[in-house]
Amino acid sequence: MKIEEAMVYVLATSGHGMRAERLSEEINERGLFKRRDGRPVDGRMVYAVAMSHPDTFVKSGGRIMLLI
Repeated sequence: MKIEEAMVYVLATSGHGMRAERLSEEINERGLFKRRDGRPVDGRMVYAVAMSHPDTFVKSGGRIMLLI
């Protein structure tokens, strides 16, 4: 699974937006995405992915949400 797919999955199943750090924690806890270097996903990576996919994610009020 790609990180953006993991982000969509977590956000869709939670039903609400999340801060980047909390979203990264959920991805790591569920084991949805593994980095090549073996380190856990962090909030900066999640934020960068969200900002690079404006057709999928929107940031509002400090939270990342799915664009509907």
